[in-house]
Amino acid sequence: MLENYQLRYHARVQLGGGIFRSPWLNMLLACAVIPAASALSASLLFVGAIALFVVTGALQYGLARVTVRCARGQNWSVGQVFCGFNEGFVKTLLLHLVQTIFIFLWTLLFIIPGIIKTYSYAMVYYLQQEPGNVNKEPTDLLTESRRMMDGYKFKLFCLDLSFIGWYFLGALCFGIGTFFVTPYHQTARANFYASLCGERNRISSINHSEDYEDYV
Repeated sequence: MLENYQLRYHARVQLGGGIFRSPWLNMLLACAVIPAASALSASLLFVGAIALFVVTGALQYGLARVTVRCARGQNWSVGQVFCGFNEGFVKTLLLHLVQTIFIFLWTLLFIIPGIIKTYSYAMVYYLQQEPGNVNKEPTDLLTESRRMMDGYKFKLFCLDLSFIGWYFLGALCFGIGTFFVTPYHQTARANFYASLCGERNRISSINHSEDYEDYV
């Protein structure tokens, strides 16, 4: 699997190499949808909070679509961030609900288990992008993410941690700079997923080869 500095490098290249490049600005727009929805819901109080919860799964699904396609060198557009509303909307809602409940229950035990489970389930919306997975049961996707992240949770945590300095610098620019960091961060996370998929396939191929040799 690629090292975290390589994941960040690939993310910068995929975003055009600079914050004022077209891919970076387009990804900024895609990443701004969820914060914009949160800001709007805050003005609507309780009703807004419910509405935000209902649409968050679909928006997370759409953002995963955009960032994964970017990480894999495929065509993507800002409008794809809304694809979750017409591709398995109910499943994305249920996934968000079940994931939230599981993390909340683990957090009740102590904050550390809650953080660990957050990273265990970090791949669910990426996994939902794979062919045939949009209609999978939420518990199946959560289980698959947990197994996928076994041994890699700390690596993703370190990747997230490496962006703290960038967010701090962004905050110094009246907070506006943090919006430019988010596309970089989210694309690096998508690269983490893509690299992890490649690592799983490599290990699977080795295991199949060893099984064949044992059979022969």
